[in-house]
Amino acid sequence: MDPAEILADSHDVIRVRGARVHNLKNVNVDIPKRRLTVFTGVSGSGKSSLVFGTIAAESQRMINENYSAFVQGFMPTLARPEVDLLEGLTTAIIVDQERMGANSRSTVGTATDANAMLRIVFSRLGEPSAGPSFHYSFNLPAGACPRCEGMGSVTDIDLTQLYDDSKSLAEGAITIPGYKTDGWWTVRIFTESGFLDPNKPIRDYTETELHDLLHREPTKVKVNGVNLTYEGLIPRVQKSFLSKDREALQPHIRAFVDRAVTFTACPECGGARLNEAARASRIGGINIADACAMQISDLAEWATGLGEPSVAPLVAKLRHALDAFVEIGLGYLSLDRSSGTLSGGEAQRTKLIRHLGSSLTDVTYVFDEPTIGLHPHDIQRMNDLLLQLRDKGNTVLVVEHKPEAIAIADHVIDLGPGAGTAGGEVVFEGTVDGLRASGTLTGRHLDDRASLKPAVRTPTGQVEVRGASTHNLRDVDVDIPLGVLVVVTGVAGSGKSSLIHGSVSGRDGVVSVDQAAIKGSRRSNPATYTGMLEPIRKAFAKANGVKPALFSANSEGACPTCNGAGVIYTDLAMMAGVATTCEECDGKRFQAEVLDYTFGDRNIAEVLAMSVTEAEEFFGAGEAHTPAAHAILDRLADVGLGYISLGQPLTTLSGGERQRLKLATQMADKGAVYVLDEPTTGLHLADVERLLGLLDRLVDSGRSVIVIEHHQAVMAHADWIIDLGPGAGHDGGRIVFEGTPADLVARRSTLTGKHLAAYVAT
Repeated sequence: MDPAEILADSHDVIRVRGARVHNLKNVNVDIPKRRLTVFTGVSGSGKSSLVFGTIAAESQRMINENYSAFVQGFMPTLARPEVDLLEGLTTAIIVDQERMGANSRSTVGTATDANAMLRIVFSRLGEPSAGPSFHYSFNLPAGACPRCEGMGSVTDIDLTQLYDDSKSLAEGAITIPGYKTDGWWTVRIFTESGFLDPNKPIRDYTETELHDLLHREPTKVKVNGVNLTYEGLIPRVQKSFLSKDREALQPHIRAFVDRAVTFTACPECGGARLNEAARASRIGGINIADACAMQISDLAEWATGLGEPSVAPLVAKLRHALDAFVEIGLGYLSLDRSSGTLSGGEAQRTKLIRHLGSSLTDVTYVFDEPTIGLHPHDIQRMNDLLLQLRDKGNTVLVVEHKPEAIAIADHVIDLGPGAGTAGGEVVFEGTVDGLRASGTLTGRHLDDRASLKPAVRTPTGQVEVRGASTHNLRDVDVDIPLGVLVVVTGVAGSGKSSLIHGSVSGRDGVVSVDQAAIKGSRRSNPATYTGMLEPIRKAFAKANGVKPALFSANSEGACPTCNGAGVIYTDLAMMAGVATTCEECDGKRFQAEVLDYTFGDRNIAEVLAMSVTEAEEFFGAGEAHTPAAHAILDRLADVGLGYISLGQPLTTLSGGERQRLKLATQMADKGAVYVLDEPTTGLHLADVERLLGLLDRLVDSGRSVIVIEHHQAVMAHADWIIDLGPGAGHDGGRIVFEGTPADLVARRSTLTGKHLAAYVAT
């Protein structure tokens, strides 16, 4: 072949050789550029490891290396992926499922720059003008309401949750988590400050003493010769707990905050977050807070009416951004919606907004299940957007499970054959038709269709919901049957989550498994997260006559060299840090003497290296029989996680794996009603049947199961369907159908009914 042709070929593919990230087994693959390539395979087969952990990671690392050492110092350090060769990489733009920060100051508008453009419009056209654009920002002092500091709400603290007024400080009156009687930075500073009598019950305090206890401004004091700063309890609580992301707090502290603190709309700004000048500035009777509270589809129409020539280019750009929201199926949101409340699918589509209409070409766009959270009616719209990106000359890489999204691929790479150690290989490369005929697990299930159940269960009771009006719900009255499998469906934004999480999830006996991310460091693993390690440690301790703490890599048994991490992390300043296996423990994380103790002829490191399936057999019978651990392992296997290892860091689990780990953990709760939010997220077609079996077992055991779901196989398997709509946002919020799946298909009166009828009839 002519050398010029070889060179041309090398520019037309991304060439991967010897990829070994996570479970990949020396994967070699050529990915065509300027095409749409879909990566398929069961959850845990290695799709994300290849696409995100190898290709996208190396692209980002190489881009970062082009910056100066000074700039690199402010960037995250990225290690080079474990791969022999990567050629033909282009700039990678990652549009993943990671939820946006739950910071209460971050909104849909601030996250997409739409708010910034709107502020400039108001600074030019608002009457009377409040000043330059930053005077319309609730995140800056010039525009923020002085009472709530731009938060939109004020806090009211329940004093009975802070202290027991029948006790003195010396008797432990303060009931705030972490405030121990002998703690230097907590209680002792109060008892020895000289401002308060430590032996007097708080209910007997004078007005001055109570003020000093609760509200005193920071004051320097000397306690036992040590200079300290004394401050009232309320400002301490505000700084320690209320200034932090609620989801990042430890569970017991989060529970305390929920008990002690109530949030009410700011009485000065009414929740608008802005000061009086910004609120008074209006365009045609609308101020910027009113505009941000509008449904985006309505705001786009309002912006069209702004005909002032001086801001025409800016209005055109704002209109383009707002139209992009509508085009991508998010027109039902408002710009003042907190970004932390968006689902994973909504967050991913919001991130896509800034790339629509971009002039960049020959870029690699990387998507992680972009159809998550989308009704079948909306998937075609997402497909069109992916094809638009491709047709502009970009390389589009998509990790997907949905047949409708796989169908548009120019090229398919299927990984497997199984998950975990049973995966990590390319089992098929080629066209969608080739995949169908390939005989791989994905190929065999690509045309799967569910059939309606011949008979449905009879309800044993009902949950009454009356006058539900959360978000876009319109005084909804509905009776949700109990003792059966109920599926709640409707287009994205129709009000499904508002109805169930707003009116059902908080009730007694209801166990809710939502889409919130699992908090966990690289030291957390399935054994620690599920509580399984506790009975295992006790079993090891009892068998060997030693303390349970020895069998924890986060406690006394940890290797002293790596502190139980198993690897040594070396910071190379401006260069990417390096993680090397600890030579002392050879990556096993424990001290050598701890590994001499065995239980059932295995040491603790060998147990943590087992897969769930292996451990289920090991702890299920014989001398290693441990019922408490075996029960948890059974649940993990039930949700399709038999292939993950007990000691695998949570940070290496995919989104679907983390969801199912959470489900397995919460199945232990003694709830009568289970609420699941899109449990098919991240599930391969072959695993959906296993999930349906699990849901059936939950119902047959006497529980009620309510599932918010778009997957047609789950709808077809339901005993009862509640369909919301007919559209999204203010076009939704109503019950458009209640009944059996057979009735829904027979009537074909809703979007869901039409799509389900086509699905089961195909």
